[in-house]
Amino acid sequence: MGDIMILCFDIGGSRIKAGLARFGDEFGAVQPLGDAPTPGGDFVAFLAVLSRFAQGKSLRGVAISIAGVVDPNSGVIRVANIPCADGRVLADEIAVAMGLPVIILNDADCFVLAEARFGAGRGHDAVFGIILGTGVGGGLVIGGQLVQGAGGFAGEWGHGPVLAPGAFGLPPFACGCGMTGCLDAVGGARGIERLYQHLGGDARPSTQILAEWAAGQTVAVQAVALWCDILSGPLAMLLNVIGASIVPVGGGLSNAPALIALLDHSVRKGMLHRRDAAILVPAECRPEPGLIGAAAAAHARFAA
Repeated sequence: MGDIMILCFDIGGSRIKAGLARFGDEFGAVQPLGDAPTPGGDFVAFLAVLSRFAQGKSLRGVAISIAGVVDPNSGVIRVANIPCADGRVLADEIAVAMGLPVIILNDADCFVLAEARFGAGRGHDAVFGIILGTGVGGGLVIGGQLVQGAGGFAGEWGHGPVLAPGAFGLPPFACGCGMTGCLDAVGGARGIERLYQHLGGDARPSTQILAEWAAGQTVAVQAVALWCDILSGPLAMLLNVIGASIVPVGGGLSNAPALIALLDHSVRKGMLHRRDAAILVPAECRPEPGLIGAAAAAHARFAA
């Protein structure tokens, strides 16, 4: 098979990042092509941005990582921070506009694909990738295959009423999904900030709270300990169920290795499979796991 080229996008609410993946029998690196603002309210402009990156290139297809969930049966996407795309069969509409086959995956799914193929999950049969960023996300790869599940929600461990009212002495924090008791509301960077304020601290960014935690300041230490207690139980139970042997961690909080090590230690204490080696580890596919994961999915789809 000769070399083929796939145009890759990582689409968020504010920016669209583009890259070009060229591969023959094996997938190679993704060449960055730049980025552009996301026209979140104008679908015609949205399509025009994508099409501009395709000009002058001989392409086999388009692969997209996006901050939304695609129903694998209907193809309908739910993407709250890009209103013009929400509720559309987006892959089909982009395919018509660009005259190319299109694959679209959730950004967390692209993250775990990248880690399973090329990052910390190499050599592991079951890889559960988690994102601890603004909120909490995740994705699952078993036997080299992405598990999407009903509605495309497999791996979304940040949502669901996990925390009963009053659990850990916390108020019922509302989640953006419409439920209360979700880990997404307390497990990411905004969650650490909420916990810090609940314990008597004032409003400050998570980066400052983590610096205070490292320095041993009391409220920050209490907030991080509470954060770890809240996340470690559900995550240990989840790993008992799915049997993942490695958990690459991405998102902004993964830039604090001591924090991930603390969570890893607590999670392993709650797992049935006792092990000495870390199971939660910092992700390795940086800085663009969305583009890398999209390219990996495209290699499986378009290079056959």
